[in-house]
Amino acid sequence: MKLGVSAFAWTSKFDQQHLPLIPKVKDMGFSGFEIAMFDPADLAISEIRRAFESSDLECTICAILPPGINPISPDAAVRKKSIQHLMRCVEACAELGATLLGGPLYAPIGYLPEHRPTADEWSWAVEAFQAIGESLNDFQVNLSIEPVNRSETFFLRTAEEAKRFCQSIGHPRIGVTIDTFHANIEERNIAAAVALLGPHLMHLHASENDRGPLGRGHVDFAAIIAALIDVGYDGYLMIEGFGYSPSEARSPGALWADLSVSPEEIASSGARYLKGILAAHSHFASCATTTG
Repeated sequence: MKLGVSAFAWTSKFDQQHLPLIPKVKDMGFSGFEIAMFDPADLAISEIRRAFESSDLECTICAILPPGINPISPDAAVRKKSIQHLMRCVEACAELGATLLGGPLYAPIGYLPEHRPTADEWSWAVEAFQAIGESLNDFQVNLSIEPVNRSETFFLRTAEEAKRFCQSIGHPRIGVTIDTFHANIEERNIAAAVALLGPHLMHLHASENDRGPLGRGHVDFAAIIAALIDVGYDGYLMIEGFGYSPSEARSPGALWADLSVSPEEIASSGARYLKGILAAHSHFASCATTTG
């Protein structure tokens, strides 16, 4: 497993002023750095790629659908436009040098029609992701679909639903992201959700129940990591917490973060915490091998 951190700790909109964060994150000892993508046209793609390459840091993308994009819209024209947007996101991901594109890409955050998902909506979503399958192959990008909690979507909330969705799509480059903040709300047991997904699990956002520093809330990361080891997960533990930056009025942490917790604290303390759990598992595995 590799350790990474999301730029959401610092900002919700990664632009050229944030390029110095890339070598900073590398110097903190991380292997990967995740940046947000709303409209690919808003990203300084060439500059960002150069910064990642010069820092020898892996880039992953968390994409959020912008206004006017909705793969499960009842309007066929909107659905067609949404597929085109998803294809552009895949292309932009490759241009950035990233091989993983994730996020709740099946519907806009906050799209909450007053009904359960319909058969038509399910079919429209499956068709949209099947339509971009060739692009995923061409650009060698994996797409990891993220279930989110009921206050943000009505469509995919649980690992079970996301697994069934992936099976309906039937593409080997499409899998699932577990975000432990959302899973803490929607799953009865997050470790069991990891086990259920098995090889469908492609990415993991390590986030406390309050989006604060890992280990200070009640998410059972020790059990989650044990389950990840059991299923042979070798992807990222991507720390996704929200710190407070006085200069970032539009950051996620501007409204919710503890004023005493900086983005750097989210990153560094989270890394120490996860490394401690991983080291304990390595120790126990070594002892079992020795005594066995």
